[in-house]
This record gives sequence, structure tokens and C-alpha cells, in this order.
Amino acid sequence: MQAVILAGGLATRLGEVTKNRPKSLVEIEGRSFLSYQIEFLKENGIKDIVLCIGHLGSQIKDVFGNGLNSGTNIVYSTEDKLLGTAGALKHAAPLLQEQFFTIYGDSYFHLNFAEILAFFNARSKIGLMTVYRNNNLFDRSNTAVKSELVLRYDKTNSHGDMVYIDYGLNLFRKKMLEYIPDNIHFDLESIFTRLIARKELLAYEVKERFYEIGSAKGLKEFSEFIRSQK
Repeated sequence: MQAVILAGGLATRLGEVTKNRPKSLVEIEGRSFLSYQIEFLKENGIKDIVLCIGHLGSQIKDVFGNGLNSGTNIVYSTEDKLLGTAGALKHAAPLLQEQFFTIYGDSYFHLNFAEILAFFNARSKIGLMTVYRNNNLFDRSNTAVKSELVLRYDKTNSHGDMVYIDYGLNLFRKKMLEYIPDNIHFDLESIFTRLIARKELLAYEVKERFYEIGSAKGLKEFSEFIRSQK
């Protein structure tokens, strides 16, 4: 199994915290956030990791190198300009396996990756989104689900049937790259919309909450979570 961590964003919402370092290297309880992500991937048997980096990405390379010290194999796809979450995948195409997980650079969760992969392989769809029944609790719910498929995804307008939120982990077949234009800024939101229209985006419901460090509130909650595990 292969996982792609999308870590090329500017992290402007964190202000001074990420002024001179990428979000992935923000320290929580003495460790970088990325080290927590790599740890849960390794615990799930995923050792092949692609890091899509951009802004201040050389700092990530300096810390994690080829992954040998963490017992993983890390390769890098470096963006010279901001390409968005989907554009970053297109740029990384030569490094991608026929199936790959994607994780946002500010997301943290505990999941059984093997179970998700088995669910995906038992069906013939191009993509899978993990979803959580959020009911507007941790953020605005943005996803509607029906019969194992994502029915609607909208981050800007809330609809009555949107009780789920995208969890932060996706799984794709490499064929999804055909839906991404070359060398322009393009986000996964647009890919989700295209796959939904073709009934090609599976929904996999998870029960435990997710954490994120893309906001000051999320960073505080994740820090509290890590302290509670000690």
C-alpha cells in the first residue's frame, strides 16, 4: 500500500506558527506533526510514502530524508508553484502506484487501512472518500451519502441531507489522474464533483472523530489529544 501526504500548502490560517516553517513541522508535545502521521501509517503497514511538498518543503526533506530513520520509504514530489491538492497528485504521477491513499497534510486519525482497501477492491469504482457523521459538530458538514456512494459534496453551501464531513483520507485508482488538467491549480473538491457525477466515488463511514491542525482551534485540540495519550 502507498500513501500520498499532501503537504504543499501555505498554512496561512496558523499565522506566526507557520511563518518560517511548513505546517508539517509544527511541534506538538516535542514532535513534529508529520512524525505522528508517519507513525500511524507505519502502524497500518504502509511504508511507501509520497510527500507532495512546496512552500518551505526543503525543511521537510532535511528532517525526514528518505525515511530510513522512521522505517519507511519516502519519496518527494516538489511543486515550483501552488498546484492545489489534485494538481499536486497529477504532478506526482510518475511516483504513484496503481492504487494509493491520500492524506491531507494537516489531518490525523486512527483507521484500519487494510479494511478500507478490501472494501474498495470489492467494488470497481475509481475513488473512495472516508466520511464521518459530523452533524456540523467539528466543522460544517459538507457531504451527503446514499447506498455506499457520495451523493453530494459542497464545502460552501450546506444542504439538509449533508450530515457527513470528509474525514481526510481518500483512496484512488490511478485512473483518477485523467480528470486533472496538467500544470494548473486544481483541488480535490473538483475531482470529487466529477466522480460523483459519474457515480464513481464510494463513501466509507468511520466512527471515531478526526483531528486537524489547519486552525488554531484544531491545533489546540490535537495537542490535548496527544497529552491525553501519555
